Amino acid sequence: MESNLPKILIFSLAYQPFVGGAEVAIKEITDRLGGEFDFDMITANLDGRQKEFEHLGNINVYRISLFPPPYEACLPVGREGGWGEVKKLINKYLFPWLAYKKAVELHQQNNYQMIWAMMANQAGWAALKFKKKFPPVKYLLTLQEGDSEWDIFWRTFLIRLIYKAIYRRADYIQAISNFLKKRAENLGAQCPIGVVPNGVSIKNYELRIKNNDLKRVISVSRLVKKNGLEDLIKAMAIVNKNQDKPVVLKIIGEGNLRRKLDGLIKKNNINDRAIIKKYNKEEKVLEGQVSNKQVYEYLSQADIFIRPSLSEGLGNAFLEAMSVGVPVIATPVGGIPDFLRDRETGWFCKVKDPKSIAEKINYILNPANKDIVAGVVENARKMVQEKYNWDSIAVSMRNIFIDVIARERK
Repeated sequence: MESNLPKILIFSLAYQPFVGGAEVAIKEITDRLGGEFDFDMITANLDGRQKEFEHLGNINVYRISLFPPPYEACLPVGREGGWGEVKKLINKYLFPWLAYKKAVELHQQNNYQMIWAMMANQAGWAALKFKKKFPPVKYLLTLQEGDSEWDIFWRTFLIRLIYKAIYRRADYIQAISNFLKKRAENLGAQCPIGVVPNGVSIKNYELRIKNNDLKRVISVSRLVKKNGLEDLIKAMAIVNKNQDKPVVLKIIGEGNLRRKLDGLIKKNNINDRAIIKKYNKEEKVLEGQVSNKQVYEYLSQADIFIRPSLSEGLGNAFLEAMSVGVPVIATPVGGIPDFLRDRETGWFCKVKDPKSIAEKINYILNPANKDIVAGVVENARKMVQEKYNWDSIAVSMRNIFIDVIARERK
């Protein structure tokens, strides 16, 4: 039986099993609103090996690729840095055209009331093409980007007019931070812009596991320049010169700086095996990509969370750390000031300043500051519970969906 619920088509460059903050947001929101809206999604089959169609949660997921099965089986096996990466790049950059074609086909069957683009990237470009073809269908753009203005400028230099049109043709823009709202305004957005952040799953709250032998600093970060991990590694070398017991570093994530960071880790003797051996521990710094459950397990053992970002859209990882009672150090860039107030919900360090990072780490680890740190941690935990839980965020998104769809009837 055909549903009478409003139909929404989502454009997202990536989705399960390729998951980041934006993809988590889609899942958490649609999981809570499935009884009020019908959701379809067009996403890239980045490696060409995922199902072309499947029902995930409350979403009908259509994956598109230049190399769909069974043609994928005829191609060379993918591997890191090889043909597998080439396929991902091809599917990524052809997404606007492939997604637009699929969207037209689906719209003829489903008559969508609204399209929802997750970020002003290839997904936003596909949505823009669809909006031009079907002007009555309302267009919601969500901004989740964490890149700096400079990086975005150079990446979109040759398609600047198209990039601006992704913002200017939207009927409503939802930004996850005031920083991204300001970006949309600067790019000439002519529609209402609302700030609705990403959230944290409250059910994942856990008490931290204390360890008196070793102190642990953790960063959940893509291994890319914008996350300032080189500065963090240099800071850890300074920290271990001033601590009686070694402070170990754990970085969770993958990215194109892995080899460079590994060299810097060895150069600065971070988590030196000879030192750690005394405590019968073997600690590697670069842990790679792990599951969400494992992230929380690592956070539960951490004494400090830090990501000295050069730019940041919002920073879900900071909120996750706050939710489990881990002290947070960050830089005052992008959307971070929306939730981090210095010495109230966390600590600010200077941008690109390893010495400043080390000073904040040493302050938090100083037993004399234990009560102050505990107070800041509790403030942050309460703030996340009140302002960054997915249930309340889903209600806000529901209201946006209803408002945007209602505009279509005027």
